Amino acid sequence: MPKEAQARIKINKLLEEAGWRFFDSADGKANIVLEHSVKITKRNLSDFGDDFNKTKTGFIDFLLLDKQGFPFIVLEAKAENKNPLFGKEQARQYTQSQHCRFIILSNGNSHYFWDLERGNPQVIYRFPSPDLAAGLSLFTPNREALANETVADDYIVLTKKPDYKTDPTWLNETSRPDFIKTYKLRFLRPYQVKAISAIQKAVKEGKDRFLFEMATGTGKTLVSAAIIKLFRRTGNARRTLFLVDRLELEKQAQKNFEDYLKGDYISVIYKENRDDWRKADIVVSTIQTFLSNNRYKRHFAPNDFDLVISDEAHRSISGNSRAVFEYFIGYKLGLTATPKDYLKSINTAELIANDPRELERRTLLDTYKAFGCETGEPTFRYSLLDGVRDGYLINPIVADARTEITAQLLSEKGYAVIVQDEEGNEVEEVFIHREFEKKFFSENTNHAFCKVFLDNALHDPITGEIGKTIVFCVSQNHAAKIAQILNQYADIMFRGKY
Repeated sequence: MPKEAQARIKINKLLEEAGWRFFDSADGKANIVLEHSVKITKRNLSDFGDDFNKTKTGFIDFLLLDKQGFPFIVLEAKAENKNPLFGKEQARQYTQSQHCRFIILSNGNSHYFWDLERGNPQVIYRFPSPDLAAGLSLFTPNREALANETVADDYIVLTKKPDYKTDPTWLNETSRPDFIKTYKLRFLRPYQVKAISAIQKAVKEGKDRFLFEMATGTGKTLVSAAIIKLFRRTGNARRTLFLVDRLELEKQAQKNFEDYLKGDYISVIYKENRDDWRKADIVVSTIQTFLSNNRYKRHFAPNDFDLVISDEAHRSISGNSRAVFEYFIGYKLGLTATPKDYLKSINTAELIANDPRELERRTLLDTYKAFGCETGEPTFRYSLLDGVRDGYLINPIVADARTEITAQLLSEKGYAVIVQDEEGNEVEEVFIHREFEKKFFSENTNHAFCKVFLDNALHDPITGEIGKTIVFCVSQNHAAKIAQILNQYADIMFRGKY
């Protein structure tokens, strides 16, 4: 079967799964027109150069209709071995001739959705339903207002205490530090202001997906709060969804938003406010809560959130999580310290020809691609080295705490020990690194780790006191054991996490 025919079969199925109809049914009239004939004239294509100076007849592969039966979405189909983006300009011509706004580009395996009023084609994992498309048509962002909004270092402070500049305690430089501490005022650092300026520039250029690659400890939540305020104030977002992947981050984010934006914006945790989350400007949730039993589709409309911010974005677009991320319309911002570049050094043309499904998989997992940064450059980057250089972060010390046991655990052969089976016979059992402190325990190894840690812990150069130091453990169980040993030697505040 020709590859184009194979692509059409797959596209037919995807359209039906999304709720589009080839024939009249109990759900409504048919809303798909095949091979729709259109005439392309110079008037339609005045922006495309001299090549389009004659009237041309073309055929739209799939024309999707709205509830009133008017042209709504143009779907341009390509053969499986061709990149869907090859049909981009042709689809634009057809769309303009039909006075549409939306385009789907697909080869049956890879798909792009293109809103001509909002930016470039974006990768999608499935086709939008008629209701989702209808919601998209209602969203009309004001890019100019967002791009021109003035954002200074006191952007968040003005929300919490708008009159701070006239307060006598602020005006007095001696009492100013206590004033800031009393009211818990958070001023944006220079690089954080630059991050917000970068998103304003990207919006002005017509983009609606953004990626911030920022090192841990550089204040991604504070920047998010400023961006939420920016989008809200300029009419570009009515409500924001902030997605995290761990329960402790959910509580921490909501508490910070409540602190940073108190007075102007209401933030809630979804699972604690399932009946009245609509009252909030910011809804915080774990990705797992939205995924459970497809809750995101059952309880939310695609246009409930105009801004979706994904913390640890490299994980939120993997596996089933991608479905939640793509379901909601509006702007998308990804935050991560470790983006995944699954298309780096890949010959996409060769992969399309040999294994189109693998290209689709890599494209869906690639953090840069998912957030509109096809070049591999994020919207804004602030690395660990940048933070160390500017004095906001401390370069980590890597301490070698290997023992003979851990060295063998990390080897390909693993660590072999003699144990007794249920019948009392001696047998050899082999453990590998993933089983350390899960199946295999070594008290002496843990003591060796703690000794190296205490010998290398960061000390204040003036007082000599132990400063803030992070210990990474392989599990909660391991963290608890390390904490017990450390507390035997020193009065150390310790908290273990995955």
